Amino acid sequence: MARAPFVIAGTEIRPGGRATVEIPVAKLYTHTPLHLPVEVIHGRRDGPVLMVCAAIHGDEINGVEIIRRVLRNSALRHLRGTLVAVPIVNIFGFIQRTRYLPDRRDLNRCFPGSETGSLGGRIAYLLRSQVMEHVTHIIDLHTGAIHRFNLPQIRAELKNEDTIRMAEAFGAPIILNANLRDGSLRAYADSLNIPVVTYEGGEALRFDPVVIGSGVKGVLRVMRSLEMVPAKKGPKAPKKRSETAATSTWVRADMDGIMRPVARLGQRVRQGQILAMIADPFGETETAILAPCSGIVICVNNLPLVNEGEAIYHVARFEELAEAEKAMDYFRSSYESDVAEDVLPAHPWDETQR
Repeated sequence: MARAPFVIAGTEIRPGGRATVEIPVAKLYTHTPLHLPVEVIHGRRDGPVLMVCAAIHGDEINGVEIIRRVLRNSALRHLRGTLVAVPIVNIFGFIQRTRYLPDRRDLNRCFPGSETGSLGGRIAYLLRSQVMEHVTHIIDLHTGAIHRFNLPQIRAELKNEDTIRMAEAFGAPIILNANLRDGSLRAYADSLNIPVVTYEGGEALRFDPVVIGSGVKGVLRVMRSLEMVPAKKGPKAPKKRSETAATSTWVRADMDGIMRPVARLGQRVRQGQILAMIADPFGETETAILAPCSGIVICVNNLPLVNEGEAIYHVARFEELAEAEKAMDYFRSSYESDVAEDVLPAHPWDETQR
């Protein structure tokens, strides 16, 4: 029996077909129309409907490049099921190079949205009614905020087996068991019983080849675990690439001043270890920022100018810290293959560059 066409926003994509669907969003002051671009690849055989989306925060651009590379991958020639790619969700923020919408709302706090609500509510309503309610699985791609670099990591609420399988299949070195936030895409997807994971890596407004390469491989690994694309040939990687954090802690500046980082991204730290030094411009007052717990550094603030109370480090805690360190070692040893086509830069977690 022939597979039925896939219909999205009034556009029909036949089995074996591929189409770019432009969903009208709004207009600029100039009367120029804006559209939500959605690329759909509808396989000839039945399977899951996976949505991969990025730039729900408009300045988080690594995910846009991840999706572009996934869409060019030859494995999609043998696609089973349907891939729905939404590379730029917050089109307003992307154009203005900002996290937020023009009214300063965070789109990732606007779900499920409203057809007659705020701009954020309307875009959230559009995405969920035209796209999300037609899919079976979701990968949401993010980066750290401006000046904050996130170690590649998966965030998910690990309460059902499908979500756990997706999180582990992605292969990021760290998995955070993260609670759902009201108004987020993850929370709304969970309310529909759609398994969803969030990939975090890099920082806003910057491309990072390691983060991008790892993200591309992660998306394809999830697709293989869902049997949407064929298994990769060659030597098998370790079954367990990731380690799940029990909790995580943000470390904040104790004073206003100029920060000199000591601990590196991806480094194992012990409780009481110096993470950074903060001093005033004259050097008369200086304080050490200490790790409140033992764990792995998963985010570093790259801006040396800090205010009291500002988040400067994020430390993930593990029941088996040694196993988490092994996951980091595996990631360090394997990321060169993730960026084979790029010039490999020095990275803050790479001890060989010191």
